[in-house]
Parts: sequence; structure tokens; C-alpha cells
Amino acid sequence: MNFIKKIVDGDVDESVHLLFQKFSRGEFRNRAMIEAKNSKGKYTIKTSAEFANGFVRIMAEKLAENKTQVTGAIVSTNDLTGELDFKEKKQFQGVKRYLIDKEMSGAELIGLLDKFPKTFFALTFNVGDDKLKIKPKAPKAGKPGKEGEGPKVDFCSLKTKDKKIADSFVFEKSDFKVAKINHTIFVEEIIQPEGEKDFAKIRELAKRKGKIVRKAEIDEQEMERAIEFLV
Repeated sequence: MNFIKKIVDGDVDESVHLLFQKFSRGEFRNRAMIEAKNSKGKYTIKTSAEFANGFVRIMAEKLAENKTQVTGAIVSTNDLTGELDFKEKKQFQGVKRYLIDKEMSGAELIGLLDKFPKTFFALTFNVGDDKLKIKPKAPKAGKPGKEGEGPKVDFCSLKTKDKKIADSFVFEKSDFKVAKINHTIFVEEIIQPEGEKDFAKIRELAKRKGKIVRKAEIDEQEMERAIEFLV
């Protein structure tokens, strides 16, 4: 399940908390963008980078103990030498990009996701008919499109027949054909843990409180809702 659906369902976990750690107080536009198409039960879901680790986990859980060829990059500010079997390591301004090209099982991928929750997994692999493709680089703020259009939504792409996945991204209408969804995140308050004096732990444990404005255009019908959060 993706992090927006987790917030809607009140099922916030540590992965959601980590995604919100980077936000200060303020307004953040063009976040968690989604473009989805449904062609007779064949779904194409394209998103911005926020969903990358979630996609990798969803696919890894499907893969389970089976293996598939995995390519792409694992991006971290930490030195993961000795922790990963990588093909090549590139570094720029303290950010390390470990290039992956090897057979891996779903269990191996889940193990890495669990061990390095703050690391960005930009991986591409197939599980049966499901095809996941993520750009093998560190995410950046989306650049505006042509003539004032929103940022291009193409960092992650999943092709699947799994309706459950599609419904978690487009939960307003189960039998949609075309959907475009954009979120604006308003962080109204940062709640610091009581009694904690270690600044590093305060940064880690502080919670964000606010709302997400979800704007969707689904089959030419526009809709909007506000989703409150404490993560």
C-alpha cells in the first residue's frame, strides 16, 4: 500500500514518518503525483519519486523467495560498501549511488529495505507480468512542464494487472480509465518529543501535523479533498 493510502486509512507506520522527516513547516506543492491508465484491466501507473521505495516493496513481496534480474541504483548518504553487492559506486556531493545489476529474490530486497529504511531504492525489475521501472538516480524536485504545466510524472512506472495496487493509488473510483492526481502538503506544526534532549533524536522523533490537499481529475471529473495527518 502506498503512503497516501496509509494516511487515509489511519495506518501510518515508520516508512510514512521517514518520508515526512524532510519537511519543515510550510506548503509543498506538486508532491506524490500520479498518472494512471486502465485499459481493460491492464494498469499503467506513473508517479513522482516519493513512491519508489513503496513500489519496490510491493513488487518484492510479490516476488517472495523467487529471483529476478534487478537493475538500477541504490542511493544513500551512508557508505554501504560491504553491505551491498553492487556493480559500481558513483559519488557526487556526498551522495553515493550504488549501481545494481544482478539476480535477487524478493526476500533479499525486503531485507535491504528493512535494514536501510532511509536509503532510496531506484530499482527496475519484473515479477511475472508486472513490470516496475524507476529512474536510477537520486530524486530531485520536479521541474515545471511546458507553458506552466505541472512537473512531468515519469520517475516511477508500474505496469500491472493487479487491481488492488491500482485501487490503492486511485481510490476515488474503482473502474477508472484515466486519472491524474496531485497533492499539496501543508505542514502546520512540528511536534517535538517531550523530555528528549538529544538533538539528533529530536529530529528523528519529531512528528509533522497538517493536511494534504488531494486534487484529482478522473475520467474528466475533477474532485478535491483534504486529508489531515499526524506522522
